[in-house]
Amino acid sequence: MNDLPQQPGAPDPANEFASDSSSIDPRDFRNALGTYATGVAIITAAAPDGKPYGLTCNSFASVSLNPPLVLWSLVVYSASLTIFQNASHFTVNVLGASQQALATKFAKSSDDKFIGVDWAPGLGGAPVLAESVANFQCRSVNRYYGGDHVIFLGAVEAYTYSTKEPLLFARGAFGRFLADDERKTSP
Repeated sequence: MNDLPQQPGAPDPANEFASDSSSIDPRDFRNALGTYATGVAIITAAAPDGKPYGLTCNSFASVSLNPPLVLWSLVVYSASLTIFQNASHFTVNVLGASQQALATKFAKSSDDKFIGVDWAPGLGGAPVLAESVANFQCRSVNRYYGGDHVIFLGAVEAYTYSTKEPLLFARGAFGRFLADDERKTSP
């Protein structure tokens, strides 16, 4: 939990939805959130024995430029939660428009999602995926509990990026960005 002061009488935000005290319908709320297009990333980390783990995520965001900090969140009942909680580092691999199949592969449960995937160990052993649009190798700094998710804060220690087109996600589907000049020339 964080140590921020709360307004007197305000519900604890970490427990508000879990306690069923909210009048907001979770499915409808998810639909509303889906109108906000996001990028798609695969977050990776290594287990203590070196085994790579990864999952598809669209909750990645920048936090600070100085110091360079990013965050992402993971549902508390994820089978990979313990791996990420105990890892010294994680890598945010931002996917390109051509990597939709990879996003789908890492969104599903599997004993070894890395079979057939081109990757190299990064800081702390966290896999850096080949052909990503960008990757951010992060030292785990802190975790915050919010409702049914754990928010991971990472200090960026290394990164790379390219000019490849990113993969986007909105309204429950993958898509791509069309710049103004592309929309004018599209049929």
